[in-house]
This record gives sequence, C-alpha cells and structure tokens, in this order.
Amino acid sequence: MEGWKDGRMEEWKDGRVEGWKDGRMEGWKDGRDGRVEEWKDGRVEEMEEMEEMERKNINRGYRKLTVWEDAIAYYTTTCEAFAGFSFVLRRVVSQQIASVDSIHRNIAEGYCRRSLNEYLHFLNIALASAGESVSGLHAFQAAKQIADVDFQRLDGAAFKLENGLKRLIESLQQKKLTGKWDDSFVIGETNVEYRTDGELGE
Repeated sequence: MEGWKDGRMEEWKDGRVEGWKDGRMEGWKDGRDGRVEEWKDGRVEEMEEMEEMERKNINRGYRKLTVWEDAIAYYTTTCEAFAGFSFVLRRVVSQQIASVDSIHRNIAEGYCRRSLNEYLHFLNIALASAGESVSGLHAFQAAKQIADVDFQRLDGAAFKLENGLKRLIESLQQKKLTGKWDDSFVIGETNVEYRTDGELGE
C-alpha cells in the first residue's frame, strides 16, 4: 500500500485513488472510465463526460455555436469588469450587464425557434444588444468610470462579436433569398459564416 497514515488512506498513486483526506475522497483521477475528477465534502464536484452526454438534445444545440460561445465569454468578462463598482452606479451597471446578457439569450432563442426567419430576427436583436452594450462602454470610459485596460478588453470582445454577427446575418439573409438553407445544418452553417477570415484560414 503506497499511502496509509494514522489509520486512514492518504494517497494511492498509479491506481485509482489519487487523494483521500480526513476520511473522505478528495480526488479520483485516471480511474475506471475516467469519470470522477474531484470529490469534496461528500459530494462529486466534477464529472467528465457522463452527465454532459445525458444532457444533450436538439434544443441545446446552440451550445456548439461559436457565436454563442463568444457571447458567453463577453458576458463573463463584463461581469468581472463591473463586479466592484460602487452602489451609486448599481442601476447603470445592471443595465450594462443586462444588455450583454441579452446577446447570448437571443442567439439561443433564435436557434431554438428552428426556422430561418425567426433565427434572423433574434440574431438582429442580439446585434442590437451588442450595440447597446458598446454605447454603455463608451459612456463609462468618457465618465472615467472604467479602467482603460477593461475598456479595451471589453470593446475588443464586442467588436469581434458585432462583426461576426453582421457577417452571419448577411450570409443567412442571402441564403434566405436563394433558398439555400437547411435547418438540419444550422450548427455547421452558423459556425462557418460567423468565423472571421483569419479563423477560416486556420
């Protein structure tokens, strides 16, 4: 036995158990099926693959969209940047976060509607929300309420998202006119049309 201390297992390497402290399992790596990665306070903190596989369906396909992933990243960065703002600015900060939050929500709703017309409708709303959020960023910068490094980081993320959404909408509008749209290819077609020219070359 590689690790046993004071009547309890502390560590077991090269086998299944990686760490066991104070009578409970802390980690299990490279074990059977590789599923359990961490166990704290008597509960599993992370399970790889198994639960993810169980929670997949056609209505959640938007999670594979690059545009949705970028919108989530923009929201996460926005929350980080505005988390420490003073109470007096609570209302405008809430509006800023809400406008960014609206982007990924509308992308998801448009996808779930399962028709090109409605998908385009909600993508346009997402683009409008992105524009609203950028206006807010410039207002915060003008009032010297946001650090330049945060402004540049958020404005860069928004710029990428805006350009990608514009390109995606224009492409889908063209497909609508020519009838070259297949709802079953929504993920693949969205990702291809959303990517920047540089990304397409990779």
